[in-house]
This record gives sequence, structure tokens and C-alpha cells, in this order.
Amino acid sequence: MGGPGGAGTNPEQLFASGYAACFESAMRAVARKQKKALSDASVSGHVSFNVADEGKYVLSVELHAKVEGWSGDDTRALMEAAHEVCPYSNATRGNIEVKLIAE
Repeated sequence: MGGPGGAGTNPEQLFASGYAACFESAMRAVARKQKKALSDASVSGHVSFNVADEGKYVLSVELHAKVEGWSGDDTRALMEAAHEVCPYSNATRGNIEVKLIAE
């Protein structure tokens, strides 16, 4: 919010790491259900603190996922399916912007 920052973890970083960990688990659950091999996968979350037009403070999220040996299109499809079952996604749906980025 414009402060000097400093040592320690801020709430946005904590939210990003929690969301990313939960989302990776959701991806693994979806892959298992689809009977697809998913060995090496990673998800990182990036949370931004924004001000909306009305002057309200809002968050936005980018989830970046990489699945070793999978194409970007296949990873993206898995992310979209995981986005439907992930508890964080369900909790935030309609409240904040979430971008899914397959790497």
C-alpha cells in the first residue's frame, strides 16, 4: 500500500503460496481422475494488490503452471479443469480476477 516494505512475509505472498499449493494438488487430483501421468509439476502464484475504479482495494492472481513432458495446451486444459475443483478457485470465483498461465 505504498509503504517502505521490509523484512517478513506479507499477506499477499502467503495467499499466493497457499493458492499455488492447493492448485497443484487440484491438478494432480484431476490428472489422476483422467488417468494421466503427472510426475513433475509446479505451480507458482503471483498476487497483485490493486485499486479498483471505485477506490476499493482488490486482489488479482496469476497462477503459472509447468508440467514436465506436457504441451502448453495440455497443461492449460489441466489447469482449467483444476480451476473448477480447487477450493481456493471456488472461494475466489467471481470475486477476483484469476489468470491461468501454462508455461
